[in-house]
Amino acid sequence: RRCDFCQIDTGKPADFDADEPRRVAESVATMGLRYSTITGVARDDLDDGGAWLYAETVRLIHAIEHEDGHQTGVELLIPDFDSDDDQLAEVFSSRPEVLAHNVETVPRIFKRIRPGFRYERSLSVITKARDAGLVTKSNLILGMGETNDEVIAAMQDLYDAGTDLLTITQYLRPSPRHHPIERWVKPQDFVELRDAGEEIGFAGVMSGPLVRSSYRAGRLWAQAMRRRGEEIPAHLMHLDREMPAKQEAQAVVNTFGPGEEVQF
Repeated sequence: RRCDFCQIDTGKPADFDADEPRRVAESVATMGLRYSTITGVARDDLDDGGAWLYAETVRLIHAIEHEDGHQTGVELLIPDFDSDDDQLAEVFSSRPEVLAHNVETVPRIFKRIRPGFRYERSLSVITKARDAGLVTKSNLILGMGETNDEVIAAMQDLYDAGTDLLTITQYLRPSPRHHPIERWVKPQDFVELRDAGEEIGFAGVMSGPLVRSSYRAGRLWAQAMRRRGEEIPAHLMHLDREMPAKQEAQAVVNTFGPGEEVQF
C-alpha cells in the first residue's frame, strides 16, 4: 500500500526474513542507542500482516544488554494491520514504550491522499492501543489541501480516539509525480496548532515545518509518562530533560518573528 505523499512505492515486497529483527537489534546495540524508533511497510502479503516481525523486533531490542547497564526504549510506528485484533494483540504484547500509528491527514482528503487506508480504521488502531495500556502517538502532515479548522477537528478526533502524543509537520514533495504542495504553512500557524493541541489535552505536541514524527521521540514519551503519573525507568531518565528543539515552530518564530514567510 502506498500513499500519495510517500516515496515508498507499491509492488512485490522482498521475501519474508525472520532474521531481520535480530539484525535490527544488533544495529541498535552497535550504535549504543538508549531510545529507538522502528517502522516498516505494510505487509498485506503475509498471513499475519508482519505482526510477528514488528513484535519480535521490539522484544529483541528490549533484550539488549549494553555495557553500561542501560536498556533501549522503543517507539514502534505501525501500519493499520486492517485493525485485525489478533495481529494488533501480537504487536501490543511486545510492549513498546510508544505505539505510533499516523493518520497523516484530515477526513475530507484522506481517501485521495491515502487510498489504501481508512480514517476511521486508523483511529480504531489507536483506540485499541490505548485500551491495551500503551502510550499512543500519531502525526498530521500539513500542506496537502487541508484547512487549519480541519486540522483542529482531526486533532480532536485523535484525542478522542486515545492519542497521547501528536506531531504536526509540513509536507515536502518527494518528486513531481507525488501530490503537489498546496500551501506552505507559516511557523506562527504551527505554534497556534500546538497551543490548540495542548488545550485539547494531548500529553505532548511537537509542531513545526521541519518536525517529523520521530523527532525528539524520547522527549515526548517522557512528557507523556509525566502527564500519566507513571514512573520513568532509571535507564531512560536522561529523556526527561527539557531541551530546546530547533525544529519546532516556536524556535523559528522566536528567531525570525511571526512574519508572513520563512525560507527553509
